Amino acid sequence: MKHTRWTSLWLLAPAGALFAILTVYPLGRGIILSFFNTDYGFKGATFVGLKNYQYLLSDSFFQQATWNTVSFTLMATVSEVALGFLLALLVCRRFPGRWLVIPSLVAPFVLSTMVVTAIWRAWFHYDFGFLNNLLRSFSLQPVEWLFNPDIVMFSLVLVDLWQTAPLTFLILLAGLQSIQPEIYEAARMDGASSRQILFTITLPLLGPHLLLAALLRSIDSFKIFDKVYALTGGGPGQATETLSMYVYKLGFKFFDVGLASAAAVVMVVVAGLLAAVYAVYIARGQSRVA
Repeated sequence: MKHTRWTSLWLLAPAGALFAILTVYPLGRGIILSFFNTDYGFKGATFVGLKNYQYLLSDSFFQQATWNTVSFTLMATVSEVALGFLLALLVCRRFPGRWLVIPSLVAPFVLSTMVVTAIWRAWFHYDFGFLNNLLRSFSLQPVEWLFNPDIVMFSLVLVDLWQTAPLTFLILLAGLQSIQPEIYEAARMDGASSRQILFTITLPLLGPHLLLAALLRSIDSFKIFDKVYALTGGGPGQATETLSMYVYKLGFKFFDVGLASAAAVVMVVVAGLLAAVYAVYIARGQSRVA
């Protein structure tokens, strides 16, 4: 038994070392830097305590970035889980051509973000874009998708929905296929309607998968950077400046590393709380089974 324990530790050592170098050390250094006023590292840094965090609470730019991030996260998560669930319901049953439909639905997810943003930037073009040409074909006015502050956030959500809804679709499709067909057959024999089956059988049994999909998408949406950077750069004005973009500008444009580290720590804490929700749910589920 002792030999087995030491063998396990040696096998885990390389992964543990990589985790410490790539995750623990940067996180710890960022937390420490958040208590300093510095433009790069600890050389010449001035200890300021909690002043960086106090400044963030009173900074209108941070407040706007937080609101933008929360808004995007809610819109993206709800729309992607809803669309993924709808697609999973449609594709769950076998039909001719199903083998081609599923890869087609998943295709956007395997594309890199830069490719996706290049496609959508062309589609968003005011004069020649696919979307505005579609509107013109219905005698509607074209839209400034990336330059109108009132709709630019919805444009970003649309791009994220197109690329990442396939992930929620796959998770929920796997959940639907794990439900035993006998349960549905018994419900139909008892006279249950399709609506009753959906709300009393499908949704309750699919609960863990829905929560997992929502958790993964909310964490990923909360730290969105690449689509914002590639499509809007945080503009127009501050309409799409998220917390990740805020941290990027502080750290790499204004070189206020201490304040950027404080903002990054806030993001890590929020993401950790989101992950804790799912961990608690899983722990409760396992304790009930036990």
